[in-house]
Order: sequence, then structure tokens, then C-alpha cells
Amino acid sequence: MVRGRPGAPLRGVAGPTLTSVGTGTPPDAPARSDAADRTRPHAAPEPRPEGREVSRLWHVTLSVSGPDAPLADVRRALEQLAHDHPFLLTSRYANDHAEIRYWEEARDLHDAAAVALRLWGEHRSTAGLPPWEIVGLEVIDRDTYHQRIAEGYGPPPAAPVGVHPY
Repeated sequence: MVRGRPGAPLRGVAGPTLTSVGTGTPPDAPARSDAADRTRPHAAPEPRPEGREVSRLWHVTLSVSGPDAPLADVRRALEQLAHDHPFLLTSRYANDHAEIRYWEEARDLHDAAAVALRLWGEHRSTAGLPPWEIVGLEVIDRDTYHQRIAEGYGPPPAAPVGVHPY
């Protein structure tokens, strides 16, 4: 495997330098003002050079439930999930259900929802999560989240950041 500095061309390797989506503006991208974005708050993201779209932030609320599990085990598992998935904002739990809220960076709602739907199953064994099923999912964009909060009917923080019982 050949390693180099991220974003730097590799010596002796032909081809373009690749930049990860969401790591910033590619060096050859034209300068652009964010003023246009403020005047069009619900506009679709502009495609990047090379045809790639800009990642966006999505607020995810994932609800799971299932058979009773010891509260201490549920708490420990959710704390491990928060350690494994550092974008978790808050988790609320009881012995038979839990709610997880976090921000996901993705190209569109479909990608954010797909990641959210895999989260519980993919971390079940590594975090020791209960064998519960996903019973609810809400994915909203950042503008909608902030609009709901400003209008007073959005999802207020379930609890301070962290893992908390209901």
C-alpha cells in the first residue's frame, strides 16, 4: 500500500489527486460566495466540480424497542455506541426502548437514512446493544431542524448531550 499526505499527489503514481467529499473545497474549485446560499435557504446543493455534490448535515432520530433488558446493560451499550459513533448527540433509554439523536453528514436524505437504518445492526455486537428492532426514523435537514426550533415546535433537546434514562 502506498501512503501519502491526504490530498497530496503521490510520487510516481499517475492520475488525479482525490479529495474526500466533505473535507473542504478542492484546490482547483472556483471561489464562490455563500451570499447566494443565504438568499436561497431551501435551494438544492450545487454540484461540485467533477460532478460530485456537496455533503449536507441531517438530524437523525432513531427509535428502537424490543424485549426487556437490564437498564445497566442498556446504558453501557449506548455509552459504547456513543464512543464508537462520535456524532451521537443524545440517547434516552428505558428497559424496553431507546431513542438516539445525532447529526449525519451525507449527500442526500436517502444516504442519511440508509446509514441510520444500518447503525443499530452494525453496532449491535461491538457495542453490546440489545436485540431490539428499529421502530421509528426521522431524518430532517439542518435548515428544517433549526426552523422547527425557532418556531417552537421542533424537537427540543431530549436531554443534555449524553446517555440518559427516560
